[in-house]
Amino acid sequence: MSTYPEPTEQRKQELITNYNDVLAQVHALNPKTNLVAVSKLKPSSDIMALYSIGVRHFGENYVQELISKANELPDDIQWHFIGGLQSGKTKDLSKHVKNLYAVETVDGLKKCKQLNNTREKVEGEVINVFLQVNTSGEEQKSGFKNFEELQETVEYLLSDESKKLNFLGIMTIGSFSESVSKDGENQDFKKLVDLKKQLDEKYNLDLQLSMGMSNDYEQAIKQGSTNVRVGTTIFGARPPRN
Repeated sequence: MSTYPEPTEQRKQELITNYNDVLAQVHALNPKTNLVAVSKLKPSSDIMALYSIGVRHFGENYVQELISKANELPDDIQWHFIGGLQSGKTKDLSKHVKNLYAVETVDGLKKCKQLNNTREKVEGEVINVFLQVNTSGEEQKSGFKNFEELQETVEYLLSDESKKLNFLGIMTIGSFSESVSKDGENQDFKKLVDLKKQLDEKYNLDLQLSMGMSNDYEQAIKQGSTNVRVGTTIFGARPPRN
């Protein structure tokens, strides 16, 4: 029998309460929205606390950390990679995380091809892909800024060449100013919603939307997000990364 890292009973109850509070808010807005618990820089024992009540969707930001946790934890966890994806790490991610449910931060055709080709070589399961779109136009943010490049990548994902990737949706991280604005509609989210409509019509799709984090997930759901990525509200403040 495998043994997994276990949290203290106090920590377990704290995490379960936090998670259930967020889930209740998410489901009050839309019962179909998927909540991804973002466990980056948190110990595997924290993940096991939520695993014990049936949570399976967890998000990680760093490739090496995800590989290490995936090796240590149950293989029915559905991992979402939600961090900046570097070309040099793309093959490692595809090769070493057999239960990789989704990569939400694909921002280029080359990375798609690396994910697909590596997955084919290791005969792994199909990976769901979200294409990250830079809706805020901020220089420091990753994501497609150019519609032609995005379209070329979409067409690759829908082609016979892409055997190990499933084009599931599009994703964005809104600007801080839009996230904390009290003026109702988040304009960065609106751009992603409009883009979804455009792509759905052009390619006969029904794409998912991944937008919204701890400080703006409620607004994201109101604007149609089907996936929200919540970390701090569930797990508490993170330690600084070494």
